[in-house]
Amino acid sequence: MIERIAILGTGLLGTSAGLALRAAGFQGQIAGWNRSRDQASLALEMGALSAIADDPIEAARTSQVVLLAMPIYATLDYMAQLSNGLTPDHLVTDVGSTKRIIAESAVRLFNSPTRPAFLPGHPMAGKERGGASLGDADLFRGAVWLFTDDPAARRSPAAIALVQSWREWVVKMGARVIDLDAARHDELVAWVSHLPQFVSTALSALLEEEVGNAPELRDVGGRALREMTRLGSSPYSMWRDIAHTNTEAIERAIYALEQRLAHLRENLRTPALRSEFEQANRFRRE
Repeated sequence: MIERIAILGTGLLGTSAGLALRAAGFQGQIAGWNRSRDQASLALEMGALSAIADDPIEAARTSQVVLLAMPIYATLDYMAQLSNGLTPDHLVTDVGSTKRIIAESAVRLFNSPTRPAFLPGHPMAGKERGGASLGDADLFRGAVWLFTDDPAARRSPAAIALVQSWREWVVKMGARVIDLDAARHDELVAWVSHLPQFVSTALSALLEEEVGNAPELRDVGGRALREMTRLGSSPYSMWRDIAHTNTEAIERAIYALEQRLAHLRENLRTPALRSEFEQANRFRRE
């Protein structure tokens, strides 16, 4: 059903999507575009793309499915451009880490009889660093790919078929599909994805300030240090958009953690410390 895909944004997720599609047996055309042509060229060399597009809008017009694999504000910008430049038989989807603002824009700009279709998506997969060079055909294998679709969407028969076909390709790429309300999505990922990132960022920044120059730091820290600070190398350019578009949910999560840390600090020599470890172990077992 899908024969032509445009991937706008050939960083980690965009390149991995192209590689995963090929590994899953997709034989059609995959055109790729990136603000940095070097990144697009690398994705082409790795086999994620069939061709590099010079114009992202034209690449979208000549494709059936458009995957927006870029930061959230860039996604919103291209949503506005594509909503007027494509037909009702086109499907646009994304990989953004927050969904409420994207889903709201989709209701306003897409999914009507005279507009193209939009399917908000979010693969729960990634690495602490980005870039085409880290593209991985197995990145989505075993991961959850969330969709926050609008049940009231009014799509053409061709677009409905494209939505179904894209969901099937996501499964072929090795992911497990889950449908979720957009607001609920943002609430959940604030806890399971965004909070761990900001904890790692804060801890890494604190360690850099307190003991960053200690020559023996890496040896003393060991595995615990590596695991707890791995996400600390994630790029600000991506997490800025996430922080700006899911602020309230992230604030609630960080505040709750602050309270929990204060509770731990106050009970380092009391039986309450045992209870915290027991509760933490129950979560890990489950």
